[in-house]
Amino acid sequence: MLCTLRRMFAIVSLLECLQAKRWEFQKPLSGCTVSVVDRDLLNQAHLYVLENTEEVLPYIEQHMIHIKTAYPKFRKRSKWLQDKHNSTFIQWLRFKVQSELNEEDNHGVSENLSWLAAGPNMAVPLYRSYLIKGIKFNIKAQDDVRTTQNSGVYLLAHTMQVASAKDKNPILSNMGFYGVIQEIWDLDYQKFTIPVFRCDWIDTTSDLVVDELGFTLVDLSKIGHRNDQFVLASQVKQVFFVDDPMHRGWSVVLSMPNREYNDVIGDDVLGDVRIECEPFTRGMPNVDTFDELVGELGSQNIRDGCEDIWIE
Repeated sequence: MLCTLRRMFAIVSLLECLQAKRWEFQKPLSGCTVSVVDRDLLNQAHLYVLENTEEVLPYIEQHMIHIKTAYPKFRKRSKWLQDKHNSTFIQWLRFKVQSELNEEDNHGVSENLSWLAAGPNMAVPLYRSYLIKGIKFNIKAQDDVRTTQNSGVYLLAHTMQVASAKDKNPILSNMGFYGVIQEIWDLDYQKFTIPVFRCDWIDTTSDLVVDELGFTLVDLSKIGHRNDQFVLASQVKQVFFVDDPMHRGWSVVLSMPNREYNDVIGDDVLGDVRIECEPFTRGMPNVDTFDELVGELGSQNIRDGCEDIWIE
């Protein structure tokens, strides 16, 4: 019991530090470096954008039908079909959209779709920090030289799950993913840009546990999903990883409600801010009042004579 409470106090202490820095107002970030990125990584990011664009979904269905028709022996092999789709869809879509544009009625292809199908520029702007919906995200390297932490992310996705590499009948279901941002890309589609995060995702199949208090613990050193590193910046929820004092190498996942900077006055003044923290848990101990908790610990840890302090 004492070890458990010590962990809870360590988490609360660090949370207070995170909160003090987390809600500082940040101006929009513009500095970046431009780099010619690896073609395979660029295709991976581009494919993710396509598969999360509503206008592209009918083409995905057409392409799957095309694959099943071309390879009838594999039409019931879900994983094989998905892998084949992943490796051929970008080129297939480019030719498909171009052929529709060459016809007289254009098949109703929008300008956005035509630029998406053409693909992004290989010269990609890379950012160390990015403001998304009022929330600041950092790459891990930026966090390493600061006292704040803004590189942790959580994604709830509808994804294909397999029992092993030989599983021929995967299932589709919702699954949560925890990751750390390694790079922030702004994919350039000529007429518009789309920010994406390249993340190290924790292998949640074996390196995620829920402890007796309901806290979610992850092993940040165990990386998985290397063929699916990218996510749209707009899709993730920011989380924080706190070292677990009871289990070396494991981190507790904590979440804070996202706050948009709508009450900014001038350049750097925020209105009243109420901050609440919420851990990723499935349950908490039944402690109805603070007095009840103190009753268990005794009064030796309670300081008398404290007065409220108003800070302006």
